[in-house]
Amino acid sequence: MTQNISGKKKKKKSLYRTRELHIMLLPAVLFITVFAYMPIFGLVMAFQDFKPLLGFGGSDFVGLEQFRYIFTMPSFRNAFVNTMIISFFKIILSILVPLILSLMLNEVTKSWFKRSVQTIVFIPYFFSWAILAGMILEIFAYDGIINNVISQIFGAEPVAFLVSNKYFRSIIIGSDVWKGMGYNTVLLLAAITNVDTTLYEAAQVDGAGRWKQVLHVTLPSILPMVAVLTVLGLGNILNAGFEQILIMYNPTVEKTVDILDTLVYRLGMTSHQYSAAAAMGLFKSIISLIFVGASYLILYKKSDYRVF
Repeated sequence: MTQNISGKKKKKKSLYRTRELHIMLLPAVLFITVFAYMPIFGLVMAFQDFKPLLGFGGSDFVGLEQFRYIFTMPSFRNAFVNTMIISFFKIILSILVPLILSLMLNEVTKSWFKRSVQTIVFIPYFFSWAILAGMILEIFAYDGIINNVISQIFGAEPVAFLVSNKYFRSIIIGSDVWKGMGYNTVLLLAAITNVDTTLYEAAQVDGAGRWKQVLHVTLPSILPMVAVLTVLGLGNILNAGFEQILIMYNPTVEKTVDILDTLVYRLGMTSHQYSAAAAMGLFKSIISLIFVGASYLILYKKSDYRVF
């Protein structure tokens, strides 16, 4: 009993010592509560024929009717397939490209060059898609930089990248990887610098060259960080970059880049089908939860790795 009382007193003293940190955390907690948790109650619309003038209490309950409606929509299948394809390549490349870049930078001996490259690749991460999308659209425009190079240097006809279903999806994926690779590169470089140097020394004694050291020391050591990035990426597998696609999107390429989020946007904001939009949002959340749970379980079973 005495130990419990003393433990509670120590806990109170610890909380009191860190009171400034808790106060600093309060705005973030309020922000998440208002914009992340309170809107959860609005999911009741997914099971109603929601009428804004009647509100949640006055709208008729229709059960799973809204889910049947969205699953039978002609555009749902196309949007779902596009979402999976775009998200899959974004997740894979957003890990693979920074991994290769971080391994290459780790081999650079000139610190000024390494810092310069890190800064250059990190810069796009700080810009919003409102800015970057404008730059990308100008670069790939019919009279943009890329087409000027194609026509003036190679003598070929300009390519309509922005209205071509053949190229536009690749532009969406590549630009997203380019924007985020600096952040992931820094994370992976930090993981590489924390690798125990005695492991490299032991590998050198065994006759391992630089490539063998990377393959048998560096990669296994940073595998937990790669696993964390993968799990976090799988949690967003049905997002596919709504803000990016909404800004760069045009009806000509709807066949290859129309995703669930843009479909939800059109249902809710353009067609005012709030219940159908809420049902599709709930469907996305459930699928994302399944992917995160499954990936976490696989990591735990196969490598005994815990994210939390």
